[in-house]
Amino acid sequence: MTDYKASSITVLSGLDAVRKRPGMYIGSTGPRGLHHLVYEVVDNSIDEAMTGNCSVIKVTIYEDGSLSVEDDGRGIPVDMHPQYNVSALEVVMTKLHAGGKFDKDSYKVSGGLHGVGVSCVNALSTDLHVTVHRQGTIYTQSYQRGNPVAPVKEIGPTSKQGTIVHFYPDPEIFKETTTFSFETLASRLRELAFLNKGIKIILHDERSEDPSKHNVEFYFEGGIKSFVEFLNKGTGKINEVIYLEKEKDGIELELAMQYTEGYAEKIFSFVNNINTHEGGTHVAGFKTALTRVLNNYGEKNVSKFSKLSSEDVREGITCIIAVRVPEPQFEGQTKTKLGNSEIKGIVDSLVTQGLGIYLEENPKEAKQIIEKSLLAAKAREAARKARDLTRRKSVLESSTLPGKLADCSERDPSKAEIYIVEGDSAGGSAKQGRKREYQAILPLRGKIINVEKARLGKALSNNEIITLITALGTGIGDDFNIEKLRYHKIIIMTDSDVDGSHITTLLLTFFYRFMRPLIEEGYVYDSMPPLYKVQKGNKKVYALNDRERQAAIDSFGGEQGLSIQRYKGLGEMNPDQLWETTMDPETRTLKRITIEDAVAADQMFSMLMGDEVESRRNFIEENALFVKNLDV
Repeated sequence: MTDYKASSITVLSGLDAVRKRPGMYIGSTGPRGLHHLVYEVVDNSIDEAMTGNCSVIKVTIYEDGSLSVEDDGRGIPVDMHPQYNVSALEVVMTKLHAGGKFDKDSYKVSGGLHGVGVSCVNALSTDLHVTVHRQGTIYTQSYQRGNPVAPVKEIGPTSKQGTIVHFYPDPEIFKETTTFSFETLASRLRELAFLNKGIKIILHDERSEDPSKHNVEFYFEGGIKSFVEFLNKGTGKINEVIYLEKEKDGIELELAMQYTEGYAEKIFSFVNNINTHEGGTHVAGFKTALTRVLNNYGEKNVSKFSKLSSEDVREGITCIIAVRVPEPQFEGQTKTKLGNSEIKGIVDSLVTQGLGIYLEENPKEAKQIIEKSLLAAKAREAARKARDLTRRKSVLESSTLPGKLADCSERDPSKAEIYIVEGDSAGGSAKQGRKREYQAILPLRGKIINVEKARLGKALSNNEIITLITALGTGIGDDFNIEKLRYHKIIIMTDSDVDGSHITTLLLTFFYRFMRPLIEEGYVYDSMPPLYKVQKGNKKVYALNDRERQAAIDSFGGEQGLSIQRYKGLGEMNPDQLWETTMDPETRTLKRITIEDAVAADQMFSMLMGDEVESRRNFIEENALFVKNLDV
């Protein structure tokens, strides 16, 4: 422990302006920023684990809205800091490292130890209590909105070691919500456990009566190899997971990849445990190497081989790329794209070497991967011809909109919305009930094709998909351009039954696989039509589910004299009812579709819409009890 003491803590700046401009430090003051507080504290524990000094991290959500992170690391140093003449613990909790983890000059300034962003958490909490078990003694200190209540206090002996940070998010800062989401935290903690093999992370939700949310353990000895297996659960595999762990010029690369029988490309990339959603130079290096290596192998070993494009060799691939970079440079407003130019060449060279050896040593798998890529090349050419054909027919690029689209008169996309409606009956009611100025209606006949089981070329032969693409105006595939989107609210409106849920899932799968920016930019919504109308005299209440129906009955004082109508479908509502319940911006309920966790979303779409029946059956059986309003 001699290498970790007060002088190890390097201070770059104070807490100035954190409370004044919190968005600059945590991204937003909405739910994403709230959960970022947790990640800042957990990341410090992960840094301890990466140095080999921590094996268990526990995150607890309390009933009073607070949250704690406990680790069994070395404990934050508590001796006097040579520069500030106060305990190093207080320095860590009250002095901000400028730029935090995203700044190349300050990331891991103390070798990846405590103090990168926990002071920011302190500043944005009404109360924060830190307890340190270190070198046989317990120390504690409390803060209010970043200010120490009293000096660090020694409170007794201990046989444990580690740090506990317990904080209450400040509602003055997080006006939208201070409620932590179990699912959001579980997704990120699972991700961190995959990325740091051998570390056990426990999540406990004291608020929930559901035992499945108590002491949930994330522990993966296989690391990102287990990550790929998790993502591909429920899909047919072409090869075993290929795993590389290499280092060059101080840059560490860990890579796991596997080809599936599906068509979706799933590449997730990380830098120092940060999810680089926008990719960057490490992903570019991987793609270049993959294309070159497979082409080189194919030319030498496969008869009648034709050159493969980068797109061809990525069809059906699931890949996790994780790099550790001493001084990462991140680009873009969201800081999720790696910009270090030297990383591209390093990753390219390491993947070229490692993957080349794998192909030579595994000729059977190599042949299957090449055959898969050659089929993708043929399909890509067929899809190009299909797009050209549809263009010649003036379907995708025509100014002529589909006949069944009842368009709105508003031409400003930010003020226009389109309802994608199940069936002609509901479509008719929606057309009569809508506000023509800004609401467009597109009725779909039946279910669209399941794109999880089809390539783009086949999807383009489906009339309902062509109609949808044309109505939205963005194009698809290589031609997709979100600037051409005609409506900034795309609202899926289906019945509240199994068929309606299936149609919604098919549409979301299509958007996720072929028009993902629509979801990422927040343009896709699910309407929430009511299941019941409870009426007494002239007063009526619409209820989304059984719980709301009972609340409505109670509000009327019981059942006597009540009229309760259950809607079996949207088609049962007259235009006025449909407007009042589901289309009027003043009274309707819309659920925005988000990709809070792209990894979990990808795995879910693959499992629910893919070929492997067993995984889907198991999921349905395990979750059947939690499904409400299920009509069979």
